[in-house]
Order: sequence, then structure tokens, then C-alpha cells
Amino acid sequence: MREQPEASGDAVVTRIGQAIMLLHGGDREEARNRFGALWSEIGEAGDALHRCTLAHYMADTQDDPGDELAWDLRALAAADGLSEERPARHEAALEVRAFYPSLHLNLAADYVKLQRPEAARVHLDRARAATDALGDDGYGNGVRAAIERLEGRLRGE
Repeated sequence: MREQPEASGDAVVTRIGQAIMLLHGGDREEARNRFGALWSEIGEAGDALHRCTLAHYMADTQDDPGDELAWDLRALAAADGLSEERPARHEAALEVRAFYPSLHLNLAADYVKLQRPEAARVHLDRARAATDALGDDGYGNGVRAAIERLEGRLRGE
């Protein structure tokens, strides 16, 4: 009986991955539809890692900056709740810790779109402060570069 929830979790991860591939392939509408269906299934009380990942990518499918902000805030709330929900699952907590630079970067970008530069700077500072969780790899370097670019935009460069 213990293996069934894990298998179910694996199925959710697979389905999130499939929707991410659609998003990266340019089919934002279908990705949004699939993310929405998954969100309906797992809901606000679902696995925090799934909610964080799902909301993080669902934000990227939104046309309205306010909706994008709402999803990015859900992703951050899920990441914050992961350690409370499952303190024994250190590997999941470490995985989410590496999300924080990107989560805060996305929030900063949302606030720039909404013409709220003060809020953008707060989250940009948090993104930069969290970069120690990033590896010295393509992903980590890409997030660091995006932080630099957004800082430049806020400075008017």
C-alpha cells in the first residue's frame, strides 16, 4: 500500500514534465490546459513539491501579468510549505531550495510588468541572496545572468 502513493507521485511528475515539454515546444495553451487539470487534481492541499513545480510553470503560460503573479506566489508559498509539510524529506527540501532564486526572479519580473519597481527590487534582492543554492552549471549560470539582466532593466540600462 505504501508504493501506490509514490507511484501516483511519479505519475504526477511525469505529467508535469509532459506539460513542460509542451510549453517549451511553444504550445502554451495546451500546457496551460494540462497544468490546470493537474492543479485541479492535486489542489491546494496536494504535495508541496508538485504544487511548487506546477505553479512555477503554470505562471509561464499566463497571458495576464496579474495571473502570472498569482501563480508565482502560489509556487513560492508551496516552496515555503515544503519544509513544514515534510521535514524528513531532505532531498525534496534541497530540490526546492534551488528553486528560490528562480521563484524570486520570476516574482521580480512579474512586478516589473505590473510597474511595481519597489516590489521587483525586493524579490530581485531575495533572488540574488538565494543563488548560493545554485550549481555552477547551465541552469545556475542562466538564472544568475537573468538576475543581472533584470537588475540592469531596473536601473534603466
